[in-house]
Amino acid sequence: MSESNRQFELTVLKGSFAIVRLAPDSPLPLWATEGDFVSITRTSDELSVVCPADRVPNGTVAETGWRVLKVNGVFALSEVGVLATLSASLAGAEVSLFVISTFETDYLLVNEKQLDDAIAALRATGHRIDQSSALP
Repeated sequence: MSESNRQFELTVLKGSFAIVRLAPDSPLPLWATEGDFVSITRTSDELSVVCPADRVPNGTVAETGWRVLKVNGVFALSEVGVLATLSASLAGAEVSLFVISTFETDYLLVNEKQLDDAIAALRATGHRIDQSSALP
């Protein structure tokens, strides 16, 4: 099956998330390590943290109001086209995207104001979205 015809199942994770930028030499704050979904990346330019928005202290440089869609399944690191297929669906609907990849899968972060548009765009291109875990 070509990448353009691939269909994936995604799950919307519960909660609102923040994307945080800290100085590259910042120590890792404890609040950045708490929660069911956390991503931490240190480069020579920044310490970037994605975590539940309610964990971020006031005064911290952060963009809040992000929702997470998990691509269900385990994908080999050599697999081609997973993100290309999903991001093309979102780009066609003018939904901006922040991506986190792990050893096993990918996570798509979209602004919560665009979540409904993102879900509609993904469904329109044949992907299945499970929102049941996103409900309070």
